[in-house]
Amino acid sequence: MRYLFGVDVGGTTVKLGFFDADGNLLDKWEIPTRKEDNGGHILEDVAATIKEKLTRDSIALQDVVGVGLGVPGPVDDAGMVYKAVNLGWGEFNVVKMLSDLLGLPVRAGNDANVAALGEMWKGGGQGYKDLVAVTLGTGVGGGIILNGKILTGSTGAGGEIGHIHVQDGEEEVCGCGNQGCLEMYASATGIARLANRRLEKDDKPSMLRDKPISAKSVFDAVKAGDEVAIEIAKQFGDYLGTALANVAAVVNPEVFVIGGGVCKAGEILFDYICPVFTRNAFHRCRGAKFSLATLGNDAGIYGAAAMMLD
Repeated sequence: MRYLFGVDVGGTTVKLGFFDADGNLLDKWEIPTRKEDNGGHILEDVAATIKEKLTRDSIALQDVVGVGLGVPGPVDDAGMVYKAVNLGWGEFNVVKMLSDLLGLPVRAGNDANVAALGEMWKGGGQGYKDLVAVTLGTGVGGGIILNGKILTGSTGAGGEIGHIHVQDGEEEVCGCGNQGCLEMYASATGIARLANRRLEKDDKPSMLRDKPISAKSVFDAVKAGDEVAIEIAKQFGDYLGTALANVAAVVNPEVFVIGGGVCKAGEILFDYICPVFTRNAFHRCRGAKFSLATLGNDAGIYGAAAMMLD
């Protein structure tokens, strides 16, 4: 039996998955992300918990294909991280460091790209080789898979869909330092921003008034037929549908896989995204399908493991 490890490094916890070579998840667990000392203990802790697993289950190193690693920052094909600010990391080669610690082959990628690979392998993108995964969470993450391979880009920044510029004249600043990024309107926090701005425009009755605003409350109100909420959903769909039409013109995917917390609203999202996408997409790209992600928080560990099967 041959085995794989998939590691998804997050700002709070590191998720680890132990797989067989057919992609069956045999075990999964988490360890805390120790960010002190500029994240200098994170890879040491990853190596320690993997070694502990191998010892506990009496698995020899030669039976392990390797370890895939997803990290929250740009990573190039050689394994160089170009700053992962949420971890305190600067620029260094995570592949070399973890491989030296474990004595195993290691591959690494940006966490959103890796999650996209996971959805292609065992999730909402199964059966496709050209896909774009879009994660609508606190921010907007993106991962592009072409012919079954992650599109990394020259400095590891390929697939940064959340930072496509979609709005001129925006005064607020995105987390990346720019203004008018897609993330500011299509993420969970972005939808709440659109809702608050809409509610401030006039006093039209809405079940959204006088209560905490979230992406969930907006789409719950949409499902209830609330007119103001529907206006907000249309605005969200305009931004995201147009941005994805532009992405399609560049990479021509077979499918867009939509994940993240916002996707818990379900397929009603597609009622607002797809018509705008179809209207704006190049004619040869309009056939792209839309699918909901299915792996949830496990997408990263699946995709990390899948990197070792290339």
